[in-house]
Amino acid sequence: MADHAAAAEIPLTRLDNANPELMEELLETVTRVATSARFTLGPEVEAFEDEYAVYCESAYTIGLSSGTDALILALRALEIGPGDEVIVPANSFIATAEAVSLVGATPRFVDVDGDTALINAAGAEAAIGPHTRCLMVVHLYGRTVELDSLVSLARERGLALIEDACQAHGAMIGARRAGTIGDVGCFSFYPAKNLGAWGDAGAVVTNDARLADRVRLMRTHGERIRYHHEIVGMTARMDAIQAAILRVKLRHLDAWNEARRRAGAALTEALRDAPVIPPAPPRPASDHVFHQFVVESDDRDRLRTHLATHGIATAIHYPVPLHQTPAYAGHAGVACDAGANGRSPARGDAGQAPDQCPIAERLARRILSLPIYPAMTDEEIDAVTGAVAAFARR
Repeated sequence: MADHAAAAEIPLTRLDNANPELMEELLETVTRVATSARFTLGPEVEAFEDEYAVYCESAYTIGLSSGTDALILALRALEIGPGDEVIVPANSFIATAEAVSLVGATPRFVDVDGDTALINAAGAEAAIGPHTRCLMVVHLYGRTVELDSLVSLARERGLALIEDACQAHGAMIGARRAGTIGDVGCFSFYPAKNLGAWGDAGAVVTNDARLADRVRLMRTHGERIRYHHEIVGMTARMDAIQAAILRVKLRHLDAWNEARRRAGAALTEALRDAPVIPPAPPRPASDHVFHQFVVESDDRDRLRTHLATHGIATAIHYPVPLHQTPAYAGHAGVACDAGANGRSPARGDAGQAPDQCPIAERLARRILSLPIYPAMTDEEIDAVTGAVAAFARR
C-alpha cells in the first residue's frame, strides 16, 4: 500500500515543528545543553528525573535511552530470565514481547478484551502456569488497563507486575498516574508520544528503592564508580538534550492530554452514525489520553485508501498480532492463550495457530488509527469525520 502520510494534508499527528513558540523555547534549551557540553546524564537528566517523579507521584524515576530499554531493565531488576514466563497481551507493539525475549524469558501471549483491546484479568489468569513470574500489562493507545483485578491477581499468585505505560503518559487510574501502581512502570519518550523527546528516550518509575538502584546501576555498565563494575550492565543512559527537552514539554503535558481527550470525544460523537466503531468510552476509574484514536471498520483497507485521497493520513496499530509475527510464530515454547474468550489452548501450542487469540486477530484485520493531536481544530475534525461519512455514502 502507498505511503498515505506522505501527501496528507491532515497528518496522523503534529510534531513540535508545527508550534513556532514551542520550537523557539526548545531550541534555546538545546543551545543551553550544547554550551554546557554535558551530553550524557548530568544535571539535566537528574532534574528531569526529579520533576517526572514529582509529576507521577512516584518515589523514583530513572532516565533511560528508550522505552524498550526501560522494559528490559525492569525485567532484569526483577531478576526475570531464562526458564521464566511473562504474560503479555497479543495486541501491542513488539517491544513488549521483545524485552521478555531479550532477558532470556518466554513471552506468554494472551488475548485481549473486545471492548478495550487491552489485557484483562480473565485472560491473564487463564495463562498462568508453573513458570509464570510476571504480568506485563500495556496501557495501549493511551487507554488505561483496569488494574484493580490484575493487581489482586498478581498478589494472589505471587507475580511481579510491570506497567508498559509507553503510550499513556499522564493518564489517570483513579487518583494515580498510569505506571505507578505496579512494581515498575516503563515509559517511552519517542517523538510522537504524548510526551515526546527529539529522539529515543525512556524511563522507569517505581516506589521500590532496590529496583530503582538496580536499574540505575545497569543503565551504565554496572558501575557507581568509574571502571568499577559491580554487575553486568549496558549502555542505556538518557541523553541530556532529551532530558532538557522533556523538562520543557512536561509542563504542557496535562493541557495537551486534556486537548486530546476533547478531540477524542468530538471525533467519537461525530462518528456515532458512521460506518466505523469508535473507541469505547473509558470505564470507571480508567482514562484515555488518546495517544492514538483507533476505530474498527469492516472495510478497513478501502476506507484507508479513500481517506488518503482526501488528504487524511492514517496508520494501523498493529497489523499483525504479536503471536503471529515471524519473530514469534511457530517458536517452541511460545503460545497464545485465549483466556479472555473462555478458551485456553494447550500450553506449548505453536504461536502461529489460527484463532488462538481471536479478538487480537480480528482487531488486526479491522483497526485503523485516525488523526489526533492536541492542536487538532474543529475544521480538521469535521474533515476527518466527513470523509469517513462520505465513504459510507459511496
